[in-house]
This record gives sequence, structure tokens and C-alpha cells, in this order.
Amino acid sequence: MKLPRRNFLHLAAGAAALPAVSRIAWAQAYPSRPVRIIVGFAPGGAYDIVARLMSQFLSEQLGQPFVVDNRPGAAGTIGTEAVVKAPPDGYTLLLVGAAAVTSALLYGKLSFNLIRDITPVAGIISIPFIMEVNPSVPAKTVPEFIAYAEMNASKVNMGSGGNGTAGHLSGELLKMMARVNMVHVPYRGEAPALTDLLGGQVQVMFGTVPASIEYIRAGKLRALAVTSARRSEVLPDLSTVGEFVPGYETSALSRSGTGGTAGPSGRG
Repeated sequence: MKLPRRNFLHLAAGAAALPAVSRIAWAQAYPSRPVRIIVGFAPGGAYDIVARLMSQFLSEQLGQPFVVDNRPGAAGTIGTEAVVKAPPDGYTLLLVGAAAVTSALLYGKLSFNLIRDITPVAGIISIPFIMEVNPSVPAKTVPEFIAYAEMNASKVNMGSGGNGTAGHLSGELLKMMARVNMVHVPYRGEAPALTDLLGGQVQVMFGTVPASIEYIRAGKLRALAVTSARRSEVLPDLSTVGEFVPGYETSALSRSGTGGTAGPSGRG
């Protein structure tokens, strides 16, 4: 069954906004079989956590399994390519992050065009990053970290979930605005980068709240600041980077999309 994009959007919105509508009626239209949600990063990171929460909700609302399929590598490009090649019937979804956009600038020969080949379905979540360090790093504030990085030029390793990811770009923005030098170390997802941050192989990282907060609360990582313009409700005592580096602000926005196009209006 090929589901028009307009119908898919109406079904998705209706499932969330009109719980009184019979689930059986929705299931007769969409979905009639399991749906895959492809995540272009390793399990355990923020994208994976968000996808699993979303899949549980959709499974309960629509009466069919929504299964998370991790396809890590190349900052989400491998996962995006898998969705582009899938039948455009609404049964293969993609969790899209900032890296899906920046990959067009980083990789010269992509087999797809994100704007042309992926039909957006809905915005899901916008979250700040946490500038966090291994406890072995003596800095406890952003200014202290900048001073530490200046004294240890080219010796501070910055982990990220991959080249072009929002976490990577958050670090690059700080490097540019604060004029500090950090060596970027890309991984196949946020979770592997966090593992090395915990182990001290990298000293700093711009991690997401869902993936990092329990390590921070347990004292295994030290949070220095959040990257959003305002302080986080989850960590209200934590400063923003912008309080020390005027004008600095970043956040991550995740969307859901499905593959396939048919002219300007798309299909999915």
C-alpha cells in the first residue's frame, strides 16, 4: 500500500491529538504491519533514546510495532541512505538530526539529496547540549576550561557523535568564538563517544541531556554549562555557555521523515 503524505500526516497527528478515536479505525488505514524507525547512530545516544520512546508511544497508539533499527556510521548518512532506498510507503521512517543537513557539505558524493528524497513528517524534540568534561579535567566552569585549553594547546581531545553532528558543530563554535584549540575525535554515535569520555580517552564533549544526565548526577562526568540561550529546567543551577561567551547558543532539533518523492509535493 502506498500511503499519500497528506494521509500519513493526518493519521500521525490524529493518533496524538484525538485519542478518543477508535484505534481499530486508524489501524485499518495505517499502519497495517510493523514500521521501522531508522536511527543513523549507535544505540544508547540521544537519537536512539528519543526513537525508542517515540516507537513505544506510536506502537501503543496505532496498534502495530514500531521497531528501532540502528544504522550507525558517517554521521547518520548510512541510515539516511537506507531510508531513501526503502519503498516510499510510510513503513520506513528516519529520525533526522542536524547531521543529515551538514552531511551534504562534508561528503562530496552522496547517493541522495535530503531535501528531494526525504519527506518530512513531524518535528519531535529540541534539546540543548551539555558541555561536559571527564572529572580528571580540573576546570569547573567555562572560563576555567578555556584557560585550561589555552595552557594545553592541541592536547585537549573533544569527542562527538560524528563529523557534522550538532555536538561536533557546538564544539567547533566554541573553538571559534573563544579561540581555543581542541582536537576533534569523531565516533559512530554519541554513546561510543560518551564511553571514551567516561574513560578519559577524550576530555570534553558536547553531549545531549538524555544521554548524559545520569552520568552527571552520579558524578562520573562534570557538567560545565548548557549550550541553549536559557538554563535547562532539568539542571537549573547549570550556567549557559553564553553567560561567559556572549552570543553563543546551540541546540539539537530532531524530526521524523520518510523516504521517497514524486515531484515537488512528495509522497511517503
